Amino acid sequence: MDNTKKKLPSLYEQNFKVETLTGEQFDLESLKGKKVMIVNTASKCGLTPQYEQLEMLYKKYKDHGLVIIGFPANNFAEQEPGTNKEIASFCQANYGVTFPMMAKVSVKGDDMAPIYRFLTQKSKNGLMDSEVEWNFQKFLLNENGELVRVVEPRTSPTDKTIVAWLNQKAK
Repeated sequence: MDNTKKKLPSLYEQNFKVETLTGEQFDLESLKGKKVMIVNTASKCGLTPQYEQLEMLYKKYKDHGLVIIGFPANNFAEQEPGTNKEIASFCQANYGVTFPMMAKVSVKGDDMAPIYRFLTQKSKNGLMDSEVEWNFQKFLLNENGELVRVVEPRTSPTDKTIVAWLNQKAK
């Protein structure tokens, strides 16, 4: 009997290149070997204070292989109306965000960004179908770029299940 685990599709096989808030190109393949948390963000949401916890987590774990990638999105109650420049200014001024922030995208609907199609469609990620429920939904990817868990928006970035995942050694 074959007990080898089926290899899931990797984010890095997709050749995703996204744009940062400052207009530079960011190649997601550059994250190979790191644990990645992808989170859709918004500046005018009840969950916006999660930026503080995300930044705290990033500072604590970035030297241990964690990268947090924020994708501002205006899909929920128009809670991210700003321009990329306004979003960058807001994140820096209010939360001192140093983790990579990408240009505003759509995380659901017909204009959904390709990376979110990968994250939410089992036919692309090999793990599960899901839907972005609200701002600050977290997608956890292992060092190989494989989706391992989707964490609901209200769960704190510093929740014990996320911290336990961060402290797991790569297999």
